[in-house]
Amino acid sequence: MSGSRLRQVARRASEERAAELEHCDLCGEAIPPEHRHLLDLRNRELMCACRACKILFDRGAAGGGHYRLVPDRRLRLTGFELDDVAWEELRIPVEMAFFFHRSDAGRVVAYYPSPAGPTESLLDLDAWEEIERANPVLGELEPDVEALLVNRSRGARDYFLVPIEDCYALVGLIRMRWRGLTGGSEVWEEIKGFFEGLAARSQEAHPEREEAAWRS
Repeated sequence: MSGSRLRQVARRASEERAAELEHCDLCGEAIPPEHRHLLDLRNRELMCACRACKILFDRGAAGGGHYRLVPDRRLRLTGFELDDVAWEELRIPVEMAFFFHRSDAGRVVAYYPSPAGPTESLLDLDAWEEIERANPVLGELEPDVEALLVNRSRGARDYFLVPIEDCYALVGLIRMRWRGLTGGSEVWEEIKGFFEGLAARSQEAHPEREEAAWRS
């Protein structure tokens, strides 16, 4: 094979590899599979960010009220205070939900994953305030980009402080894998695996500890 032909093959292979890579949604730079995200506050969409853009938007004012860097801390909240009565008072129709402060609404909102996508539930704010008082860690959630993720399905009692992208990932899993009325055994195995993986990546923290003890 001639040198010219070899260069053409090498160039084509390089172009194919580049096409397979993810790219920063702001500057177009190629990025590795593990990367940070920005939240577009106008349309609530996540955007992939390269290291340079991540550093730029790591400063609070850099987004100009348009973009916000999604944090990467994950806390498994052991000893979280939320009994069955308090859960019922929140009026969540299912046993899995996430809660975050939505800045454009000026309040905490609740969503639950469903086969149709993320579904908002009308949240009893008085009941939520009671839970916040019992678990001071909730007052430290970063607006829009961090959430309390609750899993009480099938006897579980799991509570996590997570980046909002994790909640969207769970929504996507359920939306894609749910079958029939009950979901099917496969989706429940994947949900179990999702929370096991999340627990493995999370730092354990107690909601009543001082901030310095649990903040990553």
